Amino acid sequence: MKIIYFVQNEYNGCEIQQVMRREFQMSTTWVKRVKLYGTVELNDVHARVKDRVQTGDKLYFEYEDNSESLTPPPNVSIMFENEHYAVVNKPAGMVTHPSHGHLEDSLLTSLSDKTLHPVMRLDRETSGLLIVAKDGYAHNMLVTAADIKKRYLALCYGRFEPSEGTMSFPIARRPNSVMIRDCVPDGKPSVTHYKTLDYFEKAGISLVEFELETGRCHQIRTHCCHVGHPLLGDGLYGPLSDDNPNESLKDLALIYDEKIGRVALHAYRIEYIDPFDEDKVKVFEAELPDDMQKVIEGLS
Repeated sequence: MKIIYFVQNEYNGCEIQQVMRREFQMSTTWVKRVKLYGTVELNDVHARVKDRVQTGDKLYFEYEDNSESLTPPPNVSIMFENEHYAVVNKPAGMVTHPSHGHLEDSLLTSLSDKTLHPVMRLDRETSGLLIVAKDGYAHNMLVTAADIKKRYLALCYGRFEPSEGTMSFPIARRPNSVMIRDCVPDGKPSVTHYKTLDYFEKAGISLVEFELETGRCHQIRTHCCHVGHPLLGDGLYGPLSDDNPNESLKDLALIYDEKIGRVALHAYRIEYIDPFDEDKVKVFEAELPDDMQKVIEGLS
């Protein structure tokens, strides 16, 4: 992390540490790290974080933590990487965070032996793009300033009517369940925009694009289940699940859930403002993985 900043009038008379927190969203922990193990300069002279600044002063911060390149395994691709973060294409079947039973084979541990900070997460079965920050400062900057927009592609049972629109149903955890979510009036506000890209009439299956306005756990899966169009292969919300069975779709699911073998959900597009690159808007897209593409080819 290297920052050069010329003090604006709003910070005239403030302490350096106040500028670090307000302008660069550094946490108290990060201010201490830069103070103790990094470099703080005021007008090219070593300074204390409690020193005060004046309009036009030059501030310089430097702290080297975890900026070396990531080392992805063959099944993980890096779409973009710099010293602060990386945009990663996660395969289905890989957990994002280390957890019980996945301490060595999670996405984060496969990329580096140092601590990484996912700016978002994807369920184990969901494939696609996510941002991984290399340190806490980068994580905080991306969370607070990047305005990340995510789009997904999914294969769903049935035809959405209308073919595009918005699902706005509050979501809450189901009582006595650790994983399952439900659409309930007193849940957290949850908004999902959808657009049908293709409908395969013989099979009764739709290819749908989703854009999240909120980011609740299982939001797309919960909303689709609620409106009667669960995702193919969804073991929690699909027609063959124990928690959300759907008898009318059972026969169809017996065919296509086996074909896909996992929830048919792919985070294919990510758009955000890069706070480390003059606030440029960056967009990345990842093609549909082979398993979803093969199902679509069969439907076509």
